[in-house]
Amino acid sequence: MHRPPKTPTSFFAAGLLPACLAPALLTPLVAASPQDVIFSIDYTGPTISLIDGSGLAPITEGDLLIPTPAGTPGLGPMPTPTVVIPHGLGGLGLFPGCAGHAPGTPCPVEVDALSFGTDRVYTPNGFSPGAVWFSTDQYVAGAALAVGPPNLASEGPMGDASSDLLTNVLLMPPAPMAPFASPPNHVGVVDGDGLPSGSGFTYPGLGTIEPNFPTPFLPSPGDTLDAAVVKPGFAIVPAVAYRTFFSMDAVWPDPLTGFPHSGTAAAHGFSSADVVVTAGGPPALFAAAPLLGLDLIGIQQDDLDALILWENGSGVFEPSVQPYDWLGGGTDMLLFSVRRGSPVIGAPDSAFGIPIEEGDILSTPIPTVFGGVSPFPSIFIAAENLGVGTMRSGTSLLAGFGEELDALSSPNQTLHDCDGNGIEDAVDISMGGVPDLNLNGIPDPCESPLITVSTCFCPGGGFCGNVDPAAGCSNASGTGALLTASGSTVYALDDLVLTASNVAPLDFGLYFMGTTTVPPVFLADGLRCVGGSMFRFPPQLSTAAGTATLGPGIIAWTLANNPPAGWISIGSTWSFQYWYRDPGGPCGTTANLTNAVTATF
Repeated sequence: MHRPPKTPTSFFAAGLLPACLAPALLTPLVAASPQDVIFSIDYTGPTISLIDGSGLAPITEGDLLIPTPAGTPGLGPMPTPTVVIPHGLGGLGLFPGCAGHAPGTPCPVEVDALSFGTDRVYTPNGFSPGAVWFSTDQYVAGAALAVGPPNLASEGPMGDASSDLLTNVLLMPPAPMAPFASPPNHVGVVDGDGLPSGSGFTYPGLGTIEPNFPTPFLPSPGDTLDAAVVKPGFAIVPAVAYRTFFSMDAVWPDPLTGFPHSGTAAAHGFSSADVVVTAGGPPALFAAAPLLGLDLIGIQQDDLDALILWENGSGVFEPSVQPYDWLGGGTDMLLFSVRRGSPVIGAPDSAFGIPIEEGDILSTPIPTVFGGVSPFPSIFIAAENLGVGTMRSGTSLLAGFGEELDALSSPNQTLHDCDGNGIEDAVDISMGGVPDLNLNGIPDPCESPLITVSTCFCPGGGFCGNVDPAAGCSNASGTGALLTASGSTVYALDDLVLTASNVAPLDFGLYFMGTTTVPPVFLADGLRCVGGSMFRFPPQLSTAAGTATLGPGIIAWTLANNPPAGWISIGSTWSFQYWYRDPGGPCGTTANLTNAVTATF
């Protein structure tokens, strides 16, 4: 369930800890952090209008989003994504007023394709595995594949494909690549919700909603990824500090579903085949459709739907006239795909003279002086090489249409590489380089054992002379309550379990956590050693055997319920204790604490 973070509830307001501890709870602060995946979603999905992960604004199809909290995909359940660049002024400069509109009702702010102009520069010596990242919509089956799942063939029938990002597994030959120049291949790298699919596979997600099965009605049951940039280490700063390149939606309806498009491009005075640029103000034209070989059959007809761009720094569009001329710095590398229904689909491309399809990665036209055979875009990577179905090869199961690309990116480095071997984890697993026996998308050698430290015992006599050197201070039973940890501290697994034993049976207590440990402080009949910024978990009733358990899912609970300062993030260290009621305790305060456990995730 997607929920915005709740207003923090202090221990003190709840009356569960004494007011003398109040200075330890600090005001939450949100700091800029490196982001890995920036994306937008289609207007048809249920995440539209939900309050974003910061708790500040309803999400629209024009907002650029990141996974909550740190921008890095993770295993679910995940919170709702966070708006990092809004669609209006100060962001992409699109007309405001769409925030809060109902999902399934188009509004003219939709972003169809996205780049920051710094994508990976392609060279003629082949394409390393993981060089091309793409997404599709829910109307896919995937062509016959040379590599194993998760892929479109496994996830599409489960309704689990339209929010996914996939990448090539095999080393591909130099482009331009005609159909089947390379064995068809891809593997899922980023999931929508990060939860197990019906196919049995799990991999890190974005916080969108799945599954998304095709239906004749709006809104759709799940989300469709509409644009994405995979940018490891990309520091989010105010939008005016950098340029964002994007394209906008067409005016005509989808010929497959009959669903309307938003008409965003026309509403802002552009063609849906144009690439525009903004740095926080109104968008300006960067690459006009005719320079891309688009809109040659009709104005405002072609719809550019996905984008990879390396801009050479001149600030103006200098189209490539033959593959790899961008290596000299005199031209821009602009690769794209087009949406189904675009008139250019079926036209002969300028590299091979074969029909252009929705799943092709295209480049600018090759002029006849350099061997071009048409004025239309050139096929740079034919869809078949990625394992995307087409009409021309009979690999698409859609009647009259090929399978389309909805997003493109080409990262300059790996997003997930837990063992540091330079190969994307999903690719490494798919190639058999590392095992993943539990099918969670994480190489098994990277799933470290439990790493925790126990502290805050009562070795020499606690408050009121209660003594228990192996656990917390003595309680009504005559011995102390012991806090232990099991599972692991692997962030993606979120399987840490804390167990407090020998607490008062069938009585209330609560877990709390803090950012630091402090020298022992007398509290009730016990000692508190958790300090810094502190956050509590819901009160619970202990069992008849005198135990109280927290987890698994501790990380997910903090992401869904705490403010950002209380989120457990990768690399963070938190200390935990359990406070419990203890009628009949040795000092008469009717409460006590376990020892503390510190975990680094």
